[in-house]
Order: sequence, then C-alpha cells, then structure tokens
Amino acid sequence: MPIFIKNQLKADLQLLMANIQGLYESIAEKDCCVLNDFEKMNKQFKGIHSFAASYYLQSYLEPFTDYMEMLTVSAQHFSEKRHGALIAIKRQDSLETFVHSGVPLHAQLSSNLLEAIFYPGNPLHDGGVLIDKDMVVSAANIFPTSKFYNGKEKLGTRHRAAIGITEQSDALVIVVSEETGRISFSIDGQLFPVQTSALM
Repeated sequence: MPIFIKNQLKADLQLLMANIQGLYESIAEKDCCVLNDFEKMNKQFKGIHSFAASYYLQSYLEPFTDYMEMLTVSAQHFSEKRHGALIAIKRQDSLETFVHSGVPLHAQLSSNLLEAIFYPGNPLHDGGVLIDKDMVVSAANIFPTSKFYNGKEKLGTRHRAAIGITEQSDALVIVVSEETGRISFSIDGQLFPVQTSALM
C-alpha cells in the first residue's frame, strides 16, 4: 500500500478516534440524545472503509487488465448518470460454467462500448458483462445469485449476482446501483462500497 494511502487512512482513523474519545468522555454529561453523534461517526467510518476499498479495487484489477483506469472512470460515469451496471472481470478461474444466456461480443473493451451496453433500454443492459483482459467477451449474461449472503442490507439483483459469481470463482465484479448511483465491487463473496472521488 502506498505511503500516501497509509497516511490518509491513519489521519482519517485518528480523527474518528478523537471523535469517539470525545463522546466517551462527555457521555455522562450529555442530557440530550447521542444518536446524532453515533450517526456522524458511522458516516466517518463508512467513508474510511470506502476509501480503502477504492484503493484495493484498483490493486485487484491491475494485474488482470490494462484497462483498469478506463473501467473505474466508466463506473464513475454510470454512477453520475444513475445507470445500473454489472461488470465481471475474469482473473484466473474460467467463468464459463457460471455465466449463462449471454450475447457473445468478443469486442475490444472501451468506455463507449460499456456505456452503450448499459444505456437504459438497450436489450443488453439488464445482464452482466464479462471481460477477459482487454476484451468484452459477452453481455446480457445471467450470473448466479448469492447463496450465502446474510447481510442486513437488502440487495437488488445486480448486487446479489455480483456476490454470487464471486462466491464460486475468483472473478472481480464491479456493480453500480441505478437507484443510488453507489459503486461497489465484489470479490470472494464479499461486497465493498467504493468512494467515488477516490477512483479519479
């Protein structure tokens, strides 16, 4: 992990710890509700978590595609426009047994192609895209949904599919929510939110 990332994480954690310590020391004297304080710290922690996830997303992508920056910029564009997206990047494992009903493309990966695929109303936009290195192998794929997710947050089909395929393979999946614009990635059956500003 680069030193500037470590320093940013340490500074953010130090600020969070100071806020926790301040609340801890003043809690006996507070007559009012402390829920707003907890909400503020929860947002701080989520921001730190999301910042770290953004770094790891780029680190995990880099060995498997030369288009890491283009993929993260495309995710940013989908987020801004509230266009849902589901993009699986093949790593070591073959994904043929997990991906169904897709339309073969075998096209050069580009941001224009991804934006055309995930444009609302396009017949290909509802499924997932499969990428192998610098090629869009197929689109409108059906990925298996998660068998093990038991998190508190209710997830839509795209997010459950992102978790599902990564439960069964070493793929990395980028998912963008059309409802919230939130960018997440899934690896090893886990879903991590990404801080949008850290991708640029």
